[in-house]
Amino acid sequence: MSLSKPSLPLIAEVNPKSPISEAYKVLRTNVDFSNFEEDIQTVMITSSRMSEGKSTTTANLAVTYAQTGKRVLLIDADMRKPTQHKIFGLSNRYGLTSALSNNSELREVVMDTGIDHLSLLPSGPVPPHPSEMLASKRMELLLERARGEYDIVLIDTPPMMAVTDAQIMAAKCDGVILVIDAGKVKKDMARKVKAKLQHANARMLGVVLNNVNRSGSDSYAYYSYYGS
Repeated sequence: MSLSKPSLPLIAEVNPKSPISEAYKVLRTNVDFSNFEEDIQTVMITSSRMSEGKSTTTANLAVTYAQTGKRVLLIDADMRKPTQHKIFGLSNRYGLTSALSNNSELREVVMDTGIDHLSLLPSGPVPPHPSEMLASKRMELLLERARGEYDIVLIDTPPMMAVTDAQIMAAKCDGVILVIDAGKVKKDMARKVKAKLQHANARMLGVVLNNVNRSGSDSYAYYSYYGS
């Protein structure tokens, strides 16, 4: 049940034909076709640092998947500074930490977003040891259950350079998308993030360049680029 108005507009829902929404659809399509031999079912989205747009990207990507009729679960695994419940205007009283602490069933903590085919597992109350919870066997079992109940699982994590949480989750997912603020993040930092992902044996699906400056009348504030 929605408790408040969403704090951020989901452009993919309110204006699905806009250039920005089309960019999210391109991202979705490239994820789907990133491997012909294996299904990409669990995808982690992260960034190098805070305020690069990873949570907004995750939410809008989830909406575009739901618009295709796929059963989508969005997991907010950023236990330190959760955002997804605010984006969708939902409660964060129960969520991922509740499921991991009590070994609850998914249906007990997953919430309806009000968007067809899209469910949200908010982060839940902030735990004392987030990294340990994400590295636990219970987290692996929860992802296994999610794979059985949903077509695609998108996971929002903390920034790579802030804590070890994202590196832990990267090893548990089928692939990783890195969101980079094109105007602020230096190449050296991007290389360090890539090295961390490689150390975790993560599969890099692509990069989203956020806040790319584009000349001309068709410029806009948010533009996604997908590539290897």
